[in-house]
Amino acid sequence: MNTTVSMRRAWCTRSSTVLAAWSLALLGAAAPAGAAVQISQIYGGGGNSGGLFSSDFVELRNTGTAPVSLVGWSLQYASATGTTWQQTPLVGSIPTGGFYLIKLAPGANTGQPAVPTPDATGTTAVSATAGKMALVNSNTALTGTCPTGNATVVDFVGFGTTANCSEGSGPTAAPANATAVLRAADGCVDTNNNGADFTVGTPNPRNSASAFTACGGGGGGGGGGGGGTPTDLAIYTIQGSGAQSAYVGTLARSSGVVTKIVNNGFFMQDAAGDGNPLTSDGIFVFTGSTVFPAVAVGNLVQVVGTVTEFNTGAASNAQTAARTVTELGTVTTVDLLGTGSITPTVVSLPVVVADDLERYEGMLVTLTGPLTVQQNFFLGRYGQLTLAVGGRLETPTNRYRPGSTQALALANENARRRIILDDGSTQQYPNPTPYLGAGALPRAGDQVSGSLTGVIDFGLATSSNADPGNYKIHPTVAVAFVATNPRTSASDSVAGNVKVASFNVLNYFTTFTNGSNVAGQTGQGCSLGSSVSAGNCRGADNLNEFLRQRAKIVEAMAAIDADAFGLMEIQNNGNTAAQNLVDALNTRIGSAQYAVAPLPANTGTDAIRVAVIYKPARMTALGAPLSDADPVNNRPTLAQGFQMANGERFSLVVNHLKSKSSCPSTGGSDFAGNNDVGDGQGCWNLQRQQQAQRLRTFVAQVQAAVGSNDALLVGDFNAYAQEDPIYELSSNGYIDQIGRYNSFGYSYVFDSAAGRLDQAITTAPLSPKVTGALHWHINADETQLQDYNLELKAPLTTCGGLCPADTYTVAPWRASDHDPVVVGLSIYKTITAALTSTSVAGTAGDDIIFSGAGRRTLTGGGGNDWFVFTAGFTGGATITDLSYGDVVDLRAVLQNMGVTSSSPIAQGYLKCSASGAADALISIDPDAAGPALPRAMLLIKNQSCAVLSASYFAQ
Repeated sequence: MNTTVSMRRAWCTRSSTVLAAWSLALLGAAAPAGAAVQISQIYGGGGNSGGLFSSDFVELRNTGTAPVSLVGWSLQYASATGTTWQQTPLVGSIPTGGFYLIKLAPGANTGQPAVPTPDATGTTAVSATAGKMALVNSNTALTGTCPTGNATVVDFVGFGTTANCSEGSGPTAAPANATAVLRAADGCVDTNNNGADFTVGTPNPRNSASAFTACGGGGGGGGGGGGGTPTDLAIYTIQGSGAQSAYVGTLARSSGVVTKIVNNGFFMQDAAGDGNPLTSDGIFVFTGSTVFPAVAVGNLVQVVGTVTEFNTGAASNAQTAARTVTELGTVTTVDLLGTGSITPTVVSLPVVVADDLERYEGMLVTLTGPLTVQQNFFLGRYGQLTLAVGGRLETPTNRYRPGSTQALALANENARRRIILDDGSTQQYPNPTPYLGAGALPRAGDQVSGSLTGVIDFGLATSSNADPGNYKIHPTVAVAFVATNPRTSASDSVAGNVKVASFNVLNYFTTFTNGSNVAGQTGQGCSLGSSVSAGNCRGADNLNEFLRQRAKIVEAMAAIDADAFGLMEIQNNGNTAAQNLVDALNTRIGSAQYAVAPLPANTGTDAIRVAVIYKPARMTALGAPLSDADPVNNRPTLAQGFQMANGERFSLVVNHLKSKSSCPSTGGSDFAGNNDVGDGQGCWNLQRQQQAQRLRTFVAQVQAAVGSNDALLVGDFNAYAQEDPIYELSSNGYIDQIGRYNSFGYSYVFDSAAGRLDQAITTAPLSPKVTGALHWHINADETQLQDYNLELKAPLTTCGGLCPADTYTVAPWRASDHDPVVVGLSIYKTITAALTSTSVAGTAGDDIIFSGAGRRTLTGGGGNDWFVFTAGFTGGATITDLSYGDVVDLRAVLQNMGVTSSSPIAQGYLKCSASGAADALISIDPDAAGPALPRAMLLIKNQSCAVLSASYFAQ
């Protein structure tokens, strides 16, 4: 069974398992000091013959002195000798000294007793006799046979004698259908030796509500706290003016008005406050699963609990360690004193300096707007949106050179402008999904309607507790949104007579992760180097998902209607996947317009490749594509030469450079220059720069082979607009067309900021022929809930209950995670009439025919032609074959007569009258309705005035 979440994106590389997403830690999401969570029991005989329970389970034990939130953690399982790790996301928290129960896959004998109410639920089927189990403080899948050295592994158990990885000298003894492996001393012992720490015995599953005796002696459970006489402290005294409280560890008695209740506690605020803007008047009270009936919003309550500083990240996370959340924990009493109300404090973003929101920690505030949605990727998983004032946040290296003072200043400004809108819950995949409107809106770029009132908090901004956190707001007033970034049914016009697009199709695999393929065969695999296995497949999990994926991509491509597409992330299985996509696209548009470019000699050894599809009726492929086999390219660059019907040629060069993720190992031969140095370029920057250098050499070879210097470079460069690989090209004669036509071009949203990884770059000779370049924003701004994946969507129940609604539609939205690039080219054959000529004929393709001053007969010859008349033309020409798509350009003639008009036909400067039975005579009237007589200029054969609309004339 597969419980992974198909986010499939960290920067720009995907895998078949979950890649890190972003956010979660809310009110207590990572282990504070004194916490020690470990695997205390594993049972894999659930539902088997002779089993004692109907499902498998794993029990955790918190042997420490503080409660621990498990949000962002996962339980991961592999077979005894396996390398594929199945994940179960964890939710909620584990109390001090207590247990936590994870229910896993049921067996066939469902009539056996059920386990107690689980704290988390997964679908992993665990072996009854041997396997490997890891408790991991992230949601990133482990890799390899024995990942015990991975820094995210909190605890590891190899159980059963055949397990090939374990802590200590060996695995545990082998359990069976009626037995479990149990950690000694009721789950408290841990000598990091699985063989010594575990025994085989009768399974005894316990959850977070189960009674327990604290490790090391003493009573526990039920939210009990320490003894002693509490010290009376006002909330603002506990908070103080520093980043951390001076009263950590103190048993305190404090009172306040309850402003917000969340699933593991509540916020309260001093009714009067101390009037000091540097000290917060609010605080979070962490109650865990304990229910205090006196708590309701508006209650004035008195709380007795211990002052703690909660680090929402890992102990080694310097950023979160410096921004701990002051809380009252280990709460013993909550008494009702009466009622009260709090007036929100008005706060404006951006704050003056970073961390200014610390002074409002736990307080009820109103943020003045407008606030723009920056990112909605984690709306479905964690119930949160990233917001900011001042419009969209831009990735600093999209606008400025990495490491520059401008880039650093923009990064600082972005941090001061943004805040996370949270739903006040540690639950993953909340149902219903908060803030979700009809059609899976809002999109990034939409705005909050009016101001935003809620309580300020701090927590992780990614799913990794090693990553930075961010300030959050838990709303106390319903939030509404305004569609300020509406969807469009098609991309804006890019003009020209040739349209070329680039599309990252998000792992379009016709072989699925379940080992079947689109032809219905089973036991299939995908190639990665010399390995062929289903584990190498990166796209849809099954045929149903694939059909959903393909339908979205086809809708997007049909709407773009490009003459040629450069594709990235298509399965490297010859032309099978590419042909499948073309067949579906041709079916969608109702005719066989598209074909796949021939397979090049080298498609590389990666599981994905780049490809080209095109319209043979519009252009002819010049032989087989050229592929760059240079070893610097992990995915070979592909170039296809084309010839238009008019004889003009150009090359389409498709790229997919090395991704920013999966960083090199410290000390490895490729570490220097490829490690993440913190300048915004991520990992593997040196290799991408070398790939860009190699690309210049390859393009020169393509130009010579195709016989044209016109080359368009498209693709996923995995580098933002001002980063080294793009600068390598733009500083050496290549022209950045997205930058030329857009003040803020973006195709991807990451870390709440937008930027472009998908580029359109031309050689200098082609640049004057580019008529437009843009991204069609159908993917980057859309929530992941819209995508094709079926995991963690209703009707599945793998989310701790019924999963949230499936918002999928057969529409372009979230067909991928990258926005496609669309480029317009003006590739005409230019024909200029000789001074003495009496007739001019064009080609079978698109021509621009310059007639000059003389009288002559003009024939376009086919295609979409422009008939251009210069200022000295005084009339007397004939066009023999003007048809729809052709254009007559008399603008220079009009201007020479003193006429400046954006609509010369509607305003009466151009007139049409019948000439004979079948022809039309075009005249110019320089004063429109004035006394001057129209001057006959142009006879158009075989056309009537009724047909000749404004579209036939250049405006």
